[in-house]
Amino acid sequence: MDSEREAPQDGPADSMTVGSDATDIAVSVIMPVLNEGRHLRAAVRRVLGQQWPGRLEVILSVGPSRDDTSEIASALAEEDPRVIVVANPSGRTPDALNRAVAAATGEVIVRVDGHAEIADDYIATAVATLLETGADNVGGMMDARGVTIFERAVAVAMKSPVGVGNSRFHVGGESGPTETVYLGVFRTETIRRIGGYDTRYTRAQDWEMNHRIRQAGGLVYFTPALRVVYRPRSTVSSLARQYYDYGRWRRVVARRHRGTINARYLAAPSMVLGVAGAALLGAWRPEALAVPCAYLAGTVLAGLHISRAEPPQVRALTPLVLMTMHWSWGLGFLLSTRDLSGATDDVAAADGGVVGEVDRRA
Repeated sequence: MDSEREAPQDGPADSMTVGSDATDIAVSVIMPVLNEGRHLRAAVRRVLGQQWPGRLEVILSVGPSRDDTSEIASALAEEDPRVIVVANPSGRTPDALNRAVAAATGEVIVRVDGHAEIADDYIATAVATLLETGADNVGGMMDARGVTIFERAVAVAMKSPVGVGNSRFHVGGESGPTETVYLGVFRTETIRRIGGYDTRYTRAQDWEMNHRIRQAGGLVYFTPALRVVYRPRSTVSSLARQYYDYGRWRRVVARRHRGTINARYLAAPSMVLGVAGAALLGAWRPEALAVPCAYLAGTVLAGLHISRAEPPQVRALTPLVLMTMHWSWGLGFLLSTRDLSGATDDVAAADGGVVGEVDRRA
């Protein structure tokens, strides 16, 4: 087992089979939490209010936040014995997830983000799907919903193949085996058997772990019956940073796992090279400028089309959002350096493994 993916091998055995009684299945909800003071209490209450007949625990893996996240997490643990606080000194998401996995006592692990909004029957539906399909991980729709005009434009783009490709967890589709899912509901035994999340990946750690599950013969399963409300970025700069990081970390995954890149992942970097190259060539060959003009016109028309049900202000911003996502992802992929993930290895080693300080307060 790689040291970067160290996770404990003990814990509950996987006794889940078709026909298992849900009341006998314990569920551990793991939440990586950093600077989530604004949303944390509501997110935890939504989890604790799940329509779930079996045992339930919520493990908050709390990083060194700049707001009152730690105080709120401790208060939640004082108020309800089902809430457990785990320290995550590094503040990094994969470390937070592994520390929460180490503390989990359930047969099923449900990943929920600190600002996510899950339906009341989310856990019940997910566990039923695990049992029916024999899957190792199930997930559903990343239901992007914006509040401001810009966030609504981002939400439109995130639900369209024009913005994010054809991933089912973005654009929907039929139930069935898939490459990866949003967040995920796992058999605990599976996560521990494959070594947990790889802490070398600041981003794309969920895609990478799902790849290892599939490589080990496991099943990753998508069902549109599961939905998680996702709140998009609220500014152009934050959206650009998000998609730039997506692109450069996806390149890291491609280097470490040969053969995992397909046309969908190459579309944005190919566009950047083609449009930028044609624009430069246009200084000598004006006809080459037809390429960037065609991209601009196509993106504007596509943005207006996919946002046709939105008010004019949202429609006006959607082409800008699409171009921000395309160019940021493409540049991130092209400019990703070979030492990017190597820089995180020292962080992972300094973090000292995955077992955090567990606070189980009655």
